[in-house]
Amino acid sequence: MSAESTPEPGIPGAPGPDGPGRRSKGRRRKPRTGRRKGLLVAAWTAAGIVILGGTGAGFVYFKLNGNLRSVDINQVLGTDRPAKAAGGSENILVLGSDSRSGGNRELGGGTDDGSARSDTAMIVHVHEGRRTASVVSIPRDTLVDRPECTGTDGRVHPAADSVMFNSAYSTGGAACAVKTVETLSGLRMDHYLEIDFSGFQQLIDDLGGVEVTTTQDIDDPDSHLDLEAGTHRLTGEQALGLVRTRHGVGDGSDLGRIQLQQAFVKALVDQVKDIGLLGNPKRLYDLADTATKSVTTDSELGSVNSLMSFAAGLKNIASSDLTMVTMPVVYDPVDPNRVLLEETKAEQVWTALKNDRPIPESATEGTATGEAGGVVNAG
Repeated sequence: MSAESTPEPGIPGAPGPDGPGRRSKGRRRKPRTGRRKGLLVAAWTAAGIVILGGTGAGFVYFKLNGNLRSVDINQVLGTDRPAKAAGGSENILVLGSDSRSGGNRELGGGTDDGSARSDTAMIVHVHEGRRTASVVSIPRDTLVDRPECTGTDGRVHPAADSVMFNSAYSTGGAACAVKTVETLSGLRMDHYLEIDFSGFQQLIDDLGGVEVTTTQDIDDPDSHLDLEAGTHRLTGEQALGLVRTRHGVGDGSDLGRIQLQQAFVKALVDQVKDIGLLGNPKRLYDLADTATKSVTTDSELGSVNSLMSFAAGLKNIASSDLTMVTMPVVYDPVDPNRVLLEETKAEQVWTALKNDRPIPESATEGTATGEAGGVVNAG
């Protein structure tokens, strides 16, 4: 994958089409440093932390409630959307953002240009009964046809062909990202969760670190991570480096990095379930305070009570109950720094989730899924 993108007019950091085709052309670019990676791998557990933090006195509730930020996705997108799933299953779009400001500026490097990027995206499908979930990661470098959408700023943004998936967020924020995912998959996103760089790092530190086992050495100067093979309790900084690593493992692609993120999510889920916070009120409050400051939700989850109720429905899902795949893609034959949707196999994924069924293994066989699997295991 590339270090830089050929800008699409009016969209910072997004590639423009070379004519009407679906592929970007040009010389192969240098590998990206990874500094622009927004991470949301902690968002899956943030809601579970909040349910614990919301059990204190009234002033604690109001403090946490005031931390939360929300976006009214339903109002912005209107009624021209896929139908809600029947039977009690739900789809949550989980995004990672890099606003280039505040704590994120220090962690991500570069300058604050006033824009925001979403470089990590996961569709979390919670199956009926809320005991299992399927997670589909969407590579940021996938070339898609972005639909016309109304951004969270109220502006209407025209459709664009053959642009990187993450340009939807940089163009119109959460609402355009949701619209693009719904158009791509045909699935309605019932909820939206977003977390930033600094929030992710602080969450891991508040948890006391997360234990993982690496099956090989990882040395990636771009993500500032240097780990020998073995078991490690990662600090927030190390965890951030791990989920941003791409050049230190596998084929060095964004797809390999996604597999690292998925492995880390499983370790993180188990860590939260086993940590035993109820006997430590201060630690519990610190976690809840960090989580509520770090996440942005859709308006339906935009209060502590709503987030508590939502999290309560997920508490029985352990890492062994998570099926995690990468959206089926193939390398662009014109530009190996980009990937294209493998439409036939992707349809197997979307059909399974629409019908609340497990994703078949055949849906990802023979696709460009990277080579980083097995590098990290839960500790």
